[in-house]
Amino acid sequence: MNKLPSAKRATILTLLCEGNSLRAASRIADVSLDTVTKLLVDAGRACHAFHDRAVRGVKAKRIQCDEIWAFTHCKQKNVETAKAAPEGAGDVWTWTALDADTKLIVGWLVGGRDAEYANAFVEDVAGRLANRVQLTTDGHKPYLEAVEGAFGSDIDYSVLVKYYGTAPE
Repeated sequence: MNKLPSAKRATILTLLCEGNSLRAASRIADVSLDTVTKLLVDAGRACHAFHDRAVRGVKAKRIQCDEIWAFTHCKQKNVETAKAAPEGAGDVWTWTALDADTKLIVGWLVGGRDAEYANAFVEDVAGRLANRVQLTTDGHKPYLEAVEGAFGSDIDYSVLVKYYGTAPE
């Protein structure tokens, strides 16, 4: 089996981090698309393992949680009519917990936007913190039970609700 030199691997990962597509990184680095894909998967697994091991006992004051929407293959509303939509096609959400002061991602989870994922996400975040924090989320309802279940009364919890419209005179 051929092993890609470290310098070439670093180049490919840098290209991807700079926003190049998999195909562009493949062409620029003169390697196959499969090589770039495998390297990205391996790097992702290594980063996940490092984060899981290293981001523990975080002494934070303020944690901000939110969800980021994206889609796999096509948007959820188009899954039924999509050609050859793979299993798991449709909307996907990345749950994030950010230390407001240091900008450290304390926890993250990719999945649905329901109570099951909210519970798993908040439970993971609670297990990474070393002290009582102020936790702020948006008004997404599943957070309410998830926060109470993971922290009990050992949290200062707030919900930030944004109202959009014209400013009052």
